[in-house]
Amino acid sequence: MNKAVTDGVVLMPTPYSAGLGVWSSGDGTPGSDTYANVVGASFVPADQDFGGALEIIKTTATQKLRYMGQTPMLPGCYLRVTARVKAIAGNLPNVQIAAWAGDANGANVASVVQVGPAKPLTSYGDVVEVTAIVGAGNRSGVDMVWGPQPVYGHFGIDLTGPTGGIVRVDDIEIEDVTSVFLRTMMNWVDVRDFGAVGDGITDDAAAFEAADAAADGRTVLVSKGTYFLGSSVTLDNRAEFEGTVTMPSTAILSLTKSYNLPAYIDAFGDEETGLKKAIQALMNNSDHESLDMCGRRVALSGPLDVQAAVPNRDSFAQRRVIRNGQLQANSGAAWDPDVVTSIATYSAANQTRLTGVTNIANIAVGSLVEGAGVGREIYVKSKDESAQEITLSQPLSDAVGTQNYTFTRYKYMLDFSGFSRLDVFQLHDIEFQCSTVANGVLLAPSGTVMHIRNCVFNRPAHRGISSHGEGCQGMLVEHCQFISHEGGELTQNRQSVAINTNGNDVKIRDCRASQFRHFLVMSGAQGLISGNHFFQGDEQADGIRSAGIVVALRACNTQISGNYIDNCFVEWTNEREPEPDFVSGFGFAGLSITDNVFLCSNVAPWFSYIVVKPFGSGHFVNGMNVSGNTFRSSGGKIDRVERVDDSYAPLDLNRMKRLSFSNNTFHNVEYASRNPLLVSHDQNSHADTWVLDTGNELPFDGYATEVDSLVFRSRLRNAANVSEWFMPYTSTLQGAADNQVHVIFPEPVLGDINALIRMD
Repeated sequence: MNKAVTDGVVLMPTPYSAGLGVWSSGDGTPGSDTYANVVGASFVPADQDFGGALEIIKTTATQKLRYMGQTPMLPGCYLRVTARVKAIAGNLPNVQIAAWAGDANGANVASVVQVGPAKPLTSYGDVVEVTAIVGAGNRSGVDMVWGPQPVYGHFGIDLTGPTGGIVRVDDIEIEDVTSVFLRTMMNWVDVRDFGAVGDGITDDAAAFEAADAAADGRTVLVSKGTYFLGSSVTLDNRAEFEGTVTMPSTAILSLTKSYNLPAYIDAFGDEETGLKKAIQALMNNSDHESLDMCGRRVALSGPLDVQAAVPNRDSFAQRRVIRNGQLQANSGAAWDPDVVTSIATYSAANQTRLTGVTNIANIAVGSLVEGAGVGREIYVKSKDESAQEITLSQPLSDAVGTQNYTFTRYKYMLDFSGFSRLDVFQLHDIEFQCSTVANGVLLAPSGTVMHIRNCVFNRPAHRGISSHGEGCQGMLVEHCQFISHEGGELTQNRQSVAINTNGNDVKIRDCRASQFRHFLVMSGAQGLISGNHFFQGDEQADGIRSAGIVVALRACNTQISGNYIDNCFVEWTNEREPEPDFVSGFGFAGLSITDNVFLCSNVAPWFSYIVVKPFGSGHFVNGMNVSGNTFRSSGGKIDRVERVDDSYAPLDLNRMKRLSFSNNTFHNVEYASRNPLLVSHDQNSHADTWVLDTGNELPFDGYATEVDSLVFRSRLRNAANVSEWFMPYTSTLQGAADNQVHVIFPEPVLGDINALIRMD
């Protein structure tokens, strides 16, 4: 590279033979004194060493010689100034290259070095050559480092030392020596050429932006060193990092053409820091909607607080994606749960509030709440320390009064809880290697349409995906795998939960989960749970099984369809109700369980796949569809596929409504429940009252409350074997268990009949 050749830039000063009016005895600035017509300065046309030369008598302590032409200082360009001098008579001075640095406004940049190394003249007639290299960059071999501010210079020499000597100076040469510093193939610009120091202290932000502005499609090279960037920097060209950068947490590095995780790891020299700064850029720049981890694995020494990495954002509502990589938790105390015990008061009048909370300062938002009457997966949504109040993610079931509570704050690999709201954020193709010490993802307290797709949650310590508020509203979890570390534990001893949700409209689709205590605990309505395979068995004979899906809302309007439900069950509860006895409302309503494959093995006969668990009295089912499912027990029979867990209260079987239980397939199930139930009755003796038994095959062992139809399969015959044409009537709720129907005739007859009997 030579600017004089490539760009036609004039660097060389005019020779003395052209006149001394352009050679100043001052700084070289316009209006300064020149050597033209000055006693003690003359042009010597035929010096034996120099040809034409300038002869000067040194009359001042520092005798200056400056070319008055403005020699341009171009970014990335390095100039070598050369002067050849010899003493003729008198005292012998010192000589050095010197200059005057000017900025764009014509002012001197006094802060930069403006003299080169000095050499003494030790004898008469001997030629001494002095040189100095000047440029913006702080490079080895550069004598005058000017940085980006000077845009031109007046170059020449200084004679210092004793006065009275006579010297001759050859024509001063200025040449472009950039090629000494730059590589042969120049498809990049180096930030050092634009004034970056790289000492880790000097703020190099302006130099980075200047280099980017000059790159014009070339790569910005950050050569070896540690560069402190005191403010946000955007590089609109590709960047390559041989050195590293440091920045305040509030400053953003935006690599718009090199936006991927490896680039940020290279930039900051550390995986965790690189990931944090890349996420910060993701949520502060419209030039990219997704962070590609490029398959990199990032080892985390502790939880990644996403909002702390993006401190200028309290909320965010634009689609952003983190994808294609692996996060690995390294063991350490940073992952240990924080456990706090506190006394607090709960009132049914304020269903999601704990008041009078002692030790509240030590209770972290996002903590799991445990205590008497606290349902599963209740979390601290927010807190008011001054009022000593905690807002809960869900109401408690039976905790009115004052008691001790335990608050456990698990640590998550990606923790979004610091945001007040986060919408349409997505995680794709990420493996969370939790290593039994960390947990997966904690959502923001509020937000819609979080999307987690094609992710693997491998061996979380306690939780895979947790919601401590409504940040799961409309959430989609698709094609994910959840692998528990509790596979060797008996089911009843497991503690981990793959997913919990609180908001409505959640879609959990095509996931796989192995051997958690629960696959999903959901508290919202309008959920769609489809295509998943979750299994929770163990090797114990007649073993206990836990719920795979917990639907903790009575009027849930939820569909569970097309799943493979293996050695676990669907549990439907109202454990979010502070006053759980039924007073008004729909009851247990709106659950549809269709086209699933249910399988169990090594279970006790009383195991069931569908369990309704009322937490108070007076409850009933009002709208439930169980159809198209395949129920199978391997290694022994089970009694029935559905039951009521009456640990707290039974269902009111007299009030059951709109319950459809049809088109299911049963293998090794004693009582194949149906509603309506077709009962075929053969009356072989004459009787005016035929007793039709439902054989415990009405769902939930329910009451025979209605008869939809009666169809005779043979003729009615009286005692004389004469056909009769009576129309009988029915009496329901008969027998000790109210599960029989009486078909009543005017006189004794025999025959065969089909009856369609309902329990709702």
